[in-house]
Amino acid sequence: MTDLAFRSARELAAAVAAKEVSSLELLDHYLARVERHDPQVNAIVARDEEGARAAALAADRAVSRGEPLGRLHGVPVTIKDSLEVAGMRTTGGSTRWGHHVSTSDAESVGRLKNAGAVVFGKSNLPADARDWQTYNEVYGITNNPWDPTRGPGGSSGGSAAALAAGLTGLELGGDTAGSIRVPAHFCGVYGLRPSYGIVPRHGSVSGHAPGTLAEFDMAVLGPLGRHADDLDLGLDVLAGADRDHAPAWRLELPAARASTMREFRVAAWLDDPFCPVDSELVAIMQTALEAVRAEGATVVEGKGPVGLEETMTLYQPLLMAQSGLIEPDESYAGLVELAAAEGAAGGFASDLTIRFRSWHTLDERRQYSRRRWAEFFRDIDVLLCPVSPTAAFPHDHRPDPGFSVRTLRVDGADRPYREMLPWMAPSALNHLPAAVAPVGATRDGLPVGIQVIAPYLHDRTAVRFVQCLAEVIGGFRRPPGF
Repeated sequence: MTDLAFRSARELAAAVAAKEVSSLELLDHYLARVERHDPQVNAIVARDEEGARAAALAADRAVSRGEPLGRLHGVPVTIKDSLEVAGMRTTGGSTRWGHHVSTSDAESVGRLKNAGAVVFGKSNLPADARDWQTYNEVYGITNNPWDPTRGPGGSSGGSAAALAAGLTGLELGGDTAGSIRVPAHFCGVYGLRPSYGIVPRHGSVSGHAPGTLAEFDMAVLGPLGRHADDLDLGLDVLAGADRDHAPAWRLELPAARASTMREFRVAAWLDDPFCPVDSELVAIMQTALEAVRAEGATVVEGKGPVGLEETMTLYQPLLMAQSGLIEPDESYAGLVELAAAEGAAGGFASDLTIRFRSWHTLDERRQYSRRRWAEFFRDIDVLLCPVSPTAAFPHDHRPDPGFSVRTLRVDGADRPYREMLPWMAPSALNHLPAAVAPVGATRDGLPVGIQVIAPYLHDRTAVRFVQCLAEVIGGFRRPPGF
């Protein structure tokens, strides 16, 4: 039964359908593991055991009656606590609405349930989903299963930690500035940031009040899993027109551009002087790249069509503008005054309170950037690049509203904490899908992931590549002690 907990979501659904294990038995197994292992991780911060058991029993009755089964039938799953689940507390990691109990499901959660998933808990995140570490005043600190002195990443840190520790079958997280990709990298699991706009965000609570602001520039929801196949399954279940567009719109994502590794045309951008990556991580990614090349894939090494520095001149102010939307009225008023004092030179407050005209000027430049990426992907299927400059780093919860206090250790030197951002920018800014796959471990045993970026709406190409990569170099490894 222990090995069963670490199977892919697809394999778990097949086991339930084949009556190898009942959904209720599987749920109880995961709940027992949460009781035993989660105290050292603190990934699952809210549970609905009664509701989950009722859903699992209903799933088992459906199997017994021979009814048609969904793709996730009977699979116990958990959900990032920025997404509404009916009957459960949804805090977004914030004390502002820390006691909110959802009366309906987020649209994406409803899709998981319609596919047969049994939602039994919520996973932790940083306050308002605004950090690459996972801690808040509501639920406390989440630790990395590979090393409890380090964080699991953020903001979907509880999601990735729960998967790595074998506490859940599948996870649903969100990503604007790496919130799926960084935790997947830090915890050694798989994650997919889908193309912008293909997974509904109704019912998302990321810094804003429940029931408001469904659309958020560059923000997406996507699956995390222990296996590459989980991204494929999660994409199938989650992607589609949202409730407002469903009467007329249909989503038909194109098939993957390649089916085997030797058919892929691969670009590799593994380091950059604008945001240097720790040499140990570069070496691990280079080893994975050599394995890809040995399998017959066409590989070219070099930068993407738009450099990191140029990308950041667009991404950072657009990201700050988005952050300004969720500032409470009182603090926003203070930012407006500060922006006036900054004057024409601009600054942090000016970005947070950007004018409509200025925002659209940036957006126009973004559209040009997107066209350059589309041209690049005419001859390339996927771009491989780092997720961040480092592997999981030690907890550092010093107040740092402008990311000017904390640091990252890269090749023995301290670098600014904000350098977690540049490698997240190309995909987010340009609305591109990006999968993360584990490719190795550091000398300290910490997981290392690689980012696989594909053309807009070619999510299946990114997912197929990480499936092929797993066949070549292997995939998820279980942390010691779990």
